[in-house]
Amino acid sequence: MLHKRIRPFNTKETYPEQNLDNDLSQGVVAKGTMVFLRGQVSQDLDTRESLHVGDVTKQTAKTMANIQMLLEEAGTTMEAVCRIVVYLTDIRYREEVYQEMGKWLKGVHPCSTGLVVPALARPEWVVEIEVTAVIPD
Repeated sequence: MLHKRIRPFNTKETYPEQNLDNDLSQGVVAKGTMVFLRGQVSQDLDTRESLHVGDVTKQTAKTMANIQMLLEEAGTTMEAVCRIVVYLTDIRYREEVYQEMGKWLKGVHPCSTGLVVPALARPEWVVEIEVTAVIPD
C-alpha cells in the first residue's frame, strides 16, 4: 500500500443493515506532497455545465471521474487518496452514492466523513465530494 492505513475496514461489516461495500480506514499516514481538491460535483469542468440532473448515481460517477482526472493532472492516482468528505443533500442518497463511490476507491481505504447539508452551491447538485491525496515521493 502507498500509505500506512490505520484500522482499515469495510462498510458491509460496519453497516450490515445497509447495502454498502466501501474500503475505508480510521486514519491514514501519508507520505509525499499533499494534493487538496475542492469539492467536486457532477459538472463538466471545461464548460461548467451541470450534468445528470435528477440522477444521484450518475452525478456520483461524474464527480468521481472529475476527481480521478484532477488527481492525474496533479501527478497522482486514486490509490493516493487519503481522505474524502461526502456532502449529501438528502440522507436517502447515501447508499447509492457510497455504492458508486466505492467502485472508484476499491482497495484504497481512505478516511471518510459524510455529511448531510441543506443545499449545495446549485440546486441541481445533490452530492459533492472533497478529496485529499498525495503525490508519492
